Amino acid sequence: MLTLVLVVILAALVFEFINGFHDTANSIATVVATKVLAPGWAVALAAAMNLIGALTGTAVAATIATGIINTNVVDASSQVILCALLGGIVWNLITWWKGLPSSSSHALIGGLCGAALAAAHNNWDALIWSETAGHWVKNKGLLWKVFVPMISSPIAGFVLGVLVMLLLWAIIAGMARAGGILRRMARPRWVNAFFGKAQIASAAYMGYAHGHNDAQKTMGIIALTLMGAQAGGVLDDLPGWLSFLHPDPAAGGTDVALWIVLTCAVVMALGTASGGWKIIKTLGHKMVKLHPINGFAAEVSSATILTVAASFGMPVSTTHSISTAIMGVGYAKNPKALKLSVIERIVWAWILTIPAAGAIAYGMLWALQQVGWA
Repeated sequence: MLTLVLVVILAALVFEFINGFHDTANSIATVVATKVLAPGWAVALAAAMNLIGALTGTAVAATIATGIINTNVVDASSQVILCALLGGIVWNLITWWKGLPSSSSHALIGGLCGAALAAAHNNWDALIWSETAGHWVKNKGLLWKVFVPMISSPIAGFVLGVLVMLLLWAIIAGMARAGGILRRMARPRWVNAFFGKAQIASAAYMGYAHGHNDAQKTMGIIALTLMGAQAGGVLDDLPGWLSFLHPDPAAGGTDVALWIVLTCAVVMALGTASGGWKIIKTLGHKMVKLHPINGFAAEVSSATILTVAASFGMPVSTTHSISTAIMGVGYAKNPKALKLSVIERIVWAWILTIPAAGAIAYGMLWALQQVGWA
């Protein structure tokens, strides 16, 4: 059983690596599309900022570890977690191969739900739907931590993208009316030059937000695995060199050990450094033509949503927020400039992600049950 726990941790790190290159495009597609940074430099920036972001919080990790699977109904065994991870990994690879910016977050959550349902023999109480702890901010479960943000974050991304774009144009128009040096700075050449530099900062902010939200999901998976192994006695009598696997008794069941945080942060950064060029092409070139000011508006909008969501422990999709922010910016620029056929493919990938990853995980655990391995 200890070997299986180690296999699950390895699978979780593989998922984190894939998340890195699968979602690299989310933080650098616009800065590449606007030709502000060459792809290699953009990936390096994203990797560095992913690493920093991953080290700055664990609220989302706590949601994944304690807010989705009802451990009073289903045992969060290593087999369950492994099938959940494989469901997310398979779906991520399928969408990456097709160049679709689907959500790694929702793939992981879908995998957890599918594996938990299979383990509980279709008892839907195996999932935590909604729990209230005295204040709406503390609500947890799939309803408040997954489904509400799944709907609200794309809407917020679109609206904020529109508003930031309109605000920037209003500022530029005001400068043009003011005359003098401000009027000269409002000319297209100066605007492009300024936002070409400003977009480096916004891309860094986006990379930080991606690491801050997405890296924590794998941290939560590893913490959940170790909690289940501890409860099952698998971690009893560990050899000294594996003693770090024991959950921290002072963590209260929700905090994440430092070694988990550091490992996930480094693995995501390495995955990011490997790039994800197919998705970059879809987000950065196929949806709408972008200029530096558009890329800046989209990145600031998306990164703000991710950072705020992470502070509430919500595993929000980086893909959803940046894609809809780009849509919002494109809509503000020219509603007819949006390429609806590309957007339709992306939306279908969003809709299918949770049930598809869940079905894959469910099928895998069911197969293990049939042969007596789960």
